[in-house]
Amino acid sequence: MSYGIYIGKNHTADGIAYLAGYGDEPSSHWLDVAERKQHPEGTTIRVGVTGQADMPGVIAEIPQARETARHIRVNYSFFKGTPAPLTNGGLNEHGVAVRDIWSDSRPELVSMTPRDQTGPNYSDLSRIVLERAKTAGEGVKLIGDLIARYGHTTYGGNSNIIADANEAWVIIQFAGGQGLWAAERLGDNAIRASRPGYIEEIPFGDQTSSDFRHSTNLFDFAISQGWYDPSSGDKFNVNKVYGDGKGKWDGVSWIEGELTALSKRPQKITVEDIIWAIRTERLTGDTAGYGQIVPLADAAHSQLRMLWHTQVGPVVAPFVPVFMGVREVPPEFRMHRYLTDREAERFLDGRNLDKVSLVSQQVEATRSATYVFKRLLNLVFRDSEIFLPEVSAFLTAYERRLFKASVDVSETARILLDAGEPALAERYLTYFTNTELIKALDGAEQLACALDVRNRALHATRTADRLLGPEQIW
Repeated sequence: MSYGIYIGKNHTADGIAYLAGYGDEPSSHWLDVAERKQHPEGTTIRVGVTGQADMPGVIAEIPQARETARHIRVNYSFFKGTPAPLTNGGLNEHGVAVRDIWSDSRPELVSMTPRDQTGPNYSDLSRIVLERAKTAGEGVKLIGDLIARYGHTTYGGNSNIIADANEAWVIIQFAGGQGLWAAERLGDNAIRASRPGYIEEIPFGDQTSSDFRHSTNLFDFAISQGWYDPSSGDKFNVNKVYGDGKGKWDGVSWIEGELTALSKRPQKITVEDIIWAIRTERLTGDTAGYGQIVPLADAAHSQLRMLWHTQVGPVVAPFVPVFMGVREVPPEFRMHRYLTDREAERFLDGRNLDKVSLVSQQVEATRSATYVFKRLLNLVFRDSEIFLPEVSAFLTAYERRLFKASVDVSETARILLDAGEPALAERYLTYFTNTELIKALDGAEQLACALDVRNRALHATRTADRLLGPEQIW
């Protein structure tokens, strides 16, 4: 399902646009830094879904680019019939950020989707944009070209927010096997939340607008199906014609309204406000697999681009800066067996070579950051009225220190890069990022131990068969 917000730079305290959000999936999540790679001519990649998907399809091979960009993303291991590893997006070395969010298509489109559909799925599109796009606009064109050439494998409708330092786009891919898509440009004054992704009115028949793009058949197909009558005088509302017809859902209306109100203050929207918008217990709970905030700033060197990451939903986890220039991330934040699809049938045992775990023994010998933070989340939610304010205050104080430290680290690394010392800059950025990720993990483990003692003492007689936690809008 997922959640994304984009805030244009005219609304922020530092004059930088932001893209933030999280993914909603039940499986494990892990942090991944993918290297820039050269690929031999003729290299292909597998895209699509299998017959086991709720909307089945066929796995196909399409050409890989000759070069793919270095990027940071969060992977996960399960969505029915969709080959892992999967991703909802991240940030690449060119400063292009992507968030993937579902967007229901109208029932008739879902019904007409071929059962042997082919082409990139939602995760394929997010990954390909990270690998190939150098601007947000290029990412939109890339998705449109891929759909036109290879088709699109859908699970009922999907959307992306694609952003860089200068602009952002919402692009929606519709079900139905007709190659239908539409995109809306988000400018410097935009505040947009997606859950689900939506586009409302666009100029009918206009092929030249700089603020909208779409498949060539977007209008004609709607007319042919009787879903839109150009003689009616009604504006072409993409959500009403091709989507669920609901417009903004309650959670979207609420958070867009809150952010708009914050933007009208003299200080506008701060980084702390953006964290609140992703962290608030009204929107974020156990389903949020991770948190991500990308400052869409121009960078003197690509290594200085960064995103703020939480290993589980940020309601109980601090955002930690992860720089593009890191050599690696700690094994604690890589793929572990906890919640990873199909790991229950595998072993870390050389006598069972046909069932060896996908996770290396070296990694599995470390703590699973996902497990540690999930334990903390469940302890907090067992008594959220008492524990949540305490943990929230701790996270806010923790992040304030990191805001200041990350500025100094970025400046120091810039000096090293300007001096022609990329290896030293890499070591420095890796040391800082990994140290802070481990500090965050240590803090979560210590908090969990303390809350466990308090929870057992305060609620020794509480029954354990009822799920507890704050009320959410969605």
